[in-house]
Amino acid sequence: MTVVDRFLRYVSFDTQSDETSGTTPSTEKQMLLAKALKEEIEAMGLTDISLDEHAYLMATLPANTDKNVPVIGFIAHLDTSPDMSGANVKPRIIEKYNGKDIVLNENIVLSPTMFPEILHHIGEDIIVTDGTTLLGADDKAGIAEIITAIQYLIDHPEIKHGKIRIAFNPDEEIGMGAAKFDVEKFACDWAYTMDGGEVGELEYENFNAAAAKIIVKGLNVHPGYAKNKMINAGLIAIQFAELLPPHERPEHTEGYEGFFHLTGMSGTVEEATLSYIVRDHDRNRFEQRLKRLQDITDYLNKIYPEGTVRLEIKQQYRNMREIVEPQKHIIDLAEKAMLETGVTPIVRPIRGGTDGAQLSFKGLPCPNIFAGGLNFHGRYEWIPIQSMEKAVLVIVKIVEIQALSN
Repeated sequence: MTVVDRFLRYVSFDTQSDETSGTTPSTEKQMLLAKALKEEIEAMGLTDISLDEHAYLMATLPANTDKNVPVIGFIAHLDTSPDMSGANVKPRIIEKYNGKDIVLNENIVLSPTMFPEILHHIGEDIIVTDGTTLLGADDKAGIAEIITAIQYLIDHPEIKHGKIRIAFNPDEEIGMGAAKFDVEKFACDWAYTMDGGEVGELEYENFNAAAAKIIVKGLNVHPGYAKNKMINAGLIAIQFAELLPPHERPEHTEGYEGFFHLTGMSGTVEEATLSYIVRDHDRNRFEQRLKRLQDITDYLNKIYPEGTVRLEIKQQYRNMREIVEPQKHIIDLAEKAMLETGVTPIVRPIRGGTDGAQLSFKGLPCPNIFAGGLNFHGRYEWIPIQSMEKAVLVIVKIVEIQALSN
């Protein structure tokens, strides 16, 4: 079975996660894919296979060398984004893409005018959606690539390798992928998440992240008799938002630039709420951002009655660079594997988060390698078949180089 065959099979499973759920997995349908994968890797002959009640699936490909080789892991996630439906995905392969518009359906067109990066893949075979769902390359491509690479190693015993661990986890898209991940049970020296985008991506830096909620309490009286009495919570919430720098919003930032992102707002005269996510790669600047939110809260509580504004901050994840960079050989190994398979490494920060960040701080250094998909989380998602094939080769080459170097 090829990586494409596997991918097309896996995207037929609807595994959309649900951020409002209080369970793990957040949706039972993720378990359906986990069980199917368990059956597949059992048939392949992997060992130490375990699937727990939270849909964390782990397995081992035993070493085929007597050398003392570090145990390397490869990880991908089962779920797809809550941002768009992943049910009844209808993928289509565009053979030898010619650089022109791709009509997904009568109303939706995937155009290089809007997505010029697709022009880098002229002549390749591209898998697209029918424009009514996301595709699910994030991260079913990663799952397909890992399993295909493991099968390749089984079929080619002349390639010597150490013990390899693989894992597939739920709920990455809602930030809970690593929550119940048993790092001690996984028992690796380090691992790689196969969850990046464009071919060549290699990432070991991500945002420091927090969620902030601002709750404003107002005082509602009849507007005809409101002078010196009414406190309009909605207007104070607007005032709070306007006190944040407008140039530090996601739509004005790139690279290492952090931001304040207003993700939700609601309100009446009586009560209003603002929801933000706060991001920055630099730890000190990140802490300054959180302090700025507190300073605005304190300021507003001085010009309005004390307690009018309340700030709640929830830490989400930290920049894995501080864990991975001291073990640079992990990155060097992946870069070498890419170069030896004809892939140009693109080392850049993730403008987001990854399971690898949380796993790194749980004791498992875990940078992120490309899976090949683009335009994740929406109807314009697509993936070149050749990028998936390259990812398979990179996985194989990583374990081969490591075995040869020991």
